[in-house]
Amino acid sequence: MTLTDVLLAVVGLVAVAGGVAVVSTKQLVRAGLWLVVALGAVAVEFLLLGAEFAAWVQVLIYVGAVVVLLLFAVMLTRAPIGRSADLDRPALPAVLVGAAAGLGLGALFVGVFGRFQVPAPAVGTAERIGDSVFGDWVLPFEVLSILLLAALVGAIVLSRPAAPAPQPDAVAQGSSR
Repeated sequence: MTLTDVLLAVVGLVAVAGGVAVVSTKQLVRAGLWLVVALGAVAVEFLLLGAEFAAWVQVLIYVGAVVVLLLFAVMLTRAPIGRSADLDRPALPAVLVGAAAGLGLGALFVGVFGRFQVPAPAVGTAERIGDSVFGDWVLPFEVLSILLLAALVGAIVLSRPAAPAPQPDAVAQGSSR
C-alpha cells in the first residue's frame, strides 16, 4: 500500500462524509457548503489519480458554477436560511435504503471486477478532451447550459414580488357609466 492509496482512502472518506452531511443537514445553505466539500474532495481524488484536467473541470464547473448557482437560487427565491420544518423527515428509511443500495453496488462491483486488473488508459491531452467534449458531446453540453440558464431565470421570476392588481382610474370609471 502506497502513500497515494492511503491519501485516496482518506480523501474518499472526506467526500463520503461531505455527501452524508449534505443530505443530513437541516439547513439549506449549509447543505450547499457541504456540497462544496464533497465536490472538492472528488477534485482532489482526480488530482491524486493524475487527471489534472478533470480536477480543474470539477472545480470550475461543479464547485464554481453549480454550487454558486444553487446558493444564488436559494438567496433569490428567499428560501429559509435557518432550520426548516420542511426538511425534518424521518431519516431511518432513507438510511436503510441508502445502505442497502451501497452494499448491493459494492457487492456487485467486487463480484464483477474483483478478479480483474484494469489496464490504465492512454494519457489524454487537453486537446483530445476538448475535441471529444465539443465534437461528440456538444449537444448534451448545450442542453445542460440551456437547462442551467432556465433554472436561473426561473429563480429570478419566482423571487420577484407579485405585481399589484391594476386599479381602474377615475376617468375610465366615469366614462363607462
